[in-house]
Amino acid sequence: MKILAIGQNYVEHNKELNSKNPTEPVVFMKPDTALLKNNKPFFIPDFTDELHYETELIVKINRLGKNIAKRYAHRYYAEIGLGVDFTARDIQKKLKSNGHPWEICKAFDNSAVIGNFMPVSEISDIQNIEFHLEINGKTVQQGNSKDMIFPIDELIAYTSKFFTLKIGDILFTGTPVGVGKVQVGDRLEGYIFNQKMFDFKIK
Repeated sequence: MKILAIGQNYVEHNKELNSKNPTEPVVFMKPDTALLKNNKPFFIPDFTDELHYETELIVKINRLGKNIAKRYAHRYYAEIGLGVDFTARDIQKKLKSNGHPWEICKAFDNSAVIGNFMPVSEISDIQNIEFHLEINGKTVQQGNSKDMIFPIDELIAYTSKFFTLKIGDILFTGTPVGVGKVQVGDRLEGYIFNQKMFDFKIK
């Protein structure tokens, strides 16, 4: 399986990072070694002093597909979940300033936290999903899929032009405004609507 991820997909998040709004999806990838599941703790790596959380809606692909038309994209997933795209922000800033790729700041081991999934059939509107992150009981990040620059079905159509989507692939759809640094001892709890999707600690 592979992890496809989308950057800069929320206007307000782009403002907080001083990034321009893209004219087409910004795509990067993470290897399967980036996965962190089952609410296992996340250990801050020693190569960063500025590790940021980025809470994102995630989509699990359930059919093989290539060059998928947007109008058929909904057929390629049946579950929506919540995850965290951990980013070594200090390394990312250095890489971006030098025009270098992002992999080591985005795709390192355990940097893709995967929470629970819920059936699409339980969601009345895919492009109106409220989600939020709490750290130590305080809400630090809130988002809604209606604010995406590129909606979910468009992301599936776009990424499938370049990569064959396979059963079990995961698509991270971008993070809203409110990203920030985590510390040892923090407890992260993520929710879609009022349903808890993950609950893990930083060590």
